[in-house]
Amino acid sequence: MDTIVLDADRRIHGPYTLGAALLGRLVPEALRHRPDLVAAHDIEIRAAAPALGVPARRRTLADSLPRAQRILIPGARRTLRIANGLAEFVRDHLQRTGPLTVTADNLDEADPTDAELVEVLRRRLDPGLLRIVPGRAAPRTGPPRADFDRFRDEGFHHAMAEAGLEALRGTTYAAAPERRRLLVQRVAAALEAIEREDEARALYDRARRDSTDPKHRATVAYGTAMILVRHHDHARRDPEEALAWINEAVAITSLLPDRRERAFHLGFDLNGKALVEVRRGRMDAALALVEEAVELAERDLPGEHPIHRLVLYANRAQLLAQAGRVEEALADYAVAIGADPGYPDYYLDRGGLLHRLGRHADALADFEAAIRLSPPFPEAYYDRAEVRYATGDLDGALADLGRTLELDPGFVPAYANRSGLLAAAGDHDGARRDAERGLALAPRDPHLRCVLGQVEAAAGRRAEATAAFDVALELDPDLVAAWASRGALAFDAGDLDAALGDLTRALKLDESAELLFNRALVHRAAGRAHEARQDLLRAVELAPDDPDVARALAGG
Repeated sequence: MDTIVLDADRRIHGPYTLGAALLGRLVPEALRHRPDLVAAHDIEIRAAAPALGVPARRRTLADSLPRAQRILIPGARRTLRIANGLAEFVRDHLQRTGPLTVTADNLDEADPTDAELVEVLRRRLDPGLLRIVPGRAAPRTGPPRADFDRFRDEGFHHAMAEAGLEALRGTTYAAAPERRRLLVQRVAAALEAIEREDEARALYDRARRDSTDPKHRATVAYGTAMILVRHHDHARRDPEEALAWINEAVAITSLLPDRRERAFHLGFDLNGKALVEVRRGRMDAALALVEEAVELAERDLPGEHPIHRLVLYANRAQLLAQAGRVEEALADYAVAIGADPGYPDYYLDRGGLLHRLGRHADALADFEAAIRLSPPFPEAYYDRAEVRYATGDLDGALADLGRTLELDPGFVPAYANRSGLLAAAGDHDGARRDAERGLALAPRDPHLRCVLGQVEAAAGRRAEATAAFDVALELDPDLVAAWASRGALAFDAGDLDAALGDLTRALKLDESAELLFNRALVHRAAGRAHEARQDLLRAVELAPDDPDVARALAGG
């Protein structure tokens, strides 16, 4: 087994110091013998090791625009996609060249990107193929070398926060106003992304004390509003206070004298205010705000800020879909995707809408586009699993959920869904394992409690199943599956009143042919033939091709 020694200290090259050094050893040989493998992971390699100059195979609109127009900042989870892609590159390369041991000096001083990469490599690669062992600890002194543009563009939020806070200590509005304003905006956004909202809010509050620049104050007001509606701790969200801050931003940007500058900044703030209105439950107001922002962009920014424009169309599509205006929503998604067909995220949004409409082939195509265009994307496989299950491809759905959890073992909804599929397939032991794994991560997840109840019911453990459904409904009183499952359990036990009550509550939340059919069975068992027939008549309206409903109705 070959051995190499690499230094992981982030003070050398910042994010992916270790990753870039490892790629520097592997990529040149891979380019000689497996250029297709390098091309398949171009995004990940270019993000981690830009100095290698690997050509871009997958490109987005942002790659061709000036940095000022690249307004989409990657989310905190993008580095997990990069790490998984790099792990698959390393795995496939070493399978050809042979096993490797990496001695990583200063591993405790690694940037979070490298720490995450090491965790993924250790989890996903056989130690007989790749071993990473800690080396000596002799960290360098001084702050990292800071490439703020790279940190922002790639979503390296921890590095932006660390280096940015250090830079802010030596920068004032008086001495370098533009640099100070830019750092405050970027560092606060990074802090918010890594769930350090209190520090971001403190930066904004300090900026309000120190600066009277109108555009900067508008940006700070916008940022404060976004913290208040997107806080990772939902108990600390405050859409009413957010409304006050976003109105301040709108008031300032609506007065900007330059027409094009006003259209961009005001449109941005109106789009932010739409999110505030969504959090306040005022969907019509949110839609009107986004429509106003779209009109501003189309009228006053012809040929400019294309990413700003496509974001507005995608956001309007989401609101239109929620309003039931699905054809208009699909048209807006088509505009957004057509403007940047290399950007993967909006394929997921459109695919979800298509799936809800029953257009499974189109939804599948969108999810597969997202998979093709992005480094390994847990959400895309999770969404594709739902389509595969809906079309009867149980094995494909299970494979996709397995892939989701391979990429992200903390993806709790995938445990719930896979547990449910395993239970339906009769694999109660596997279903229980998944439910318990998910609950170890999220003990108050009502869906997992419901699935555990279904597993207990299938195993004949009625008391345990009832207790699980009870907990699920305490956590989420609107969880239809828990009401329906507890009702079915009561029916099997002969408790017709309890069964009727639970199924009726489920139907109030979601009228479906299956629930109506089940309640009809309860009515019939209780001797209420008329009520049973009424449920079956409604069920056949909702599902005219359902043979069970048709047989029950024909049988009186």
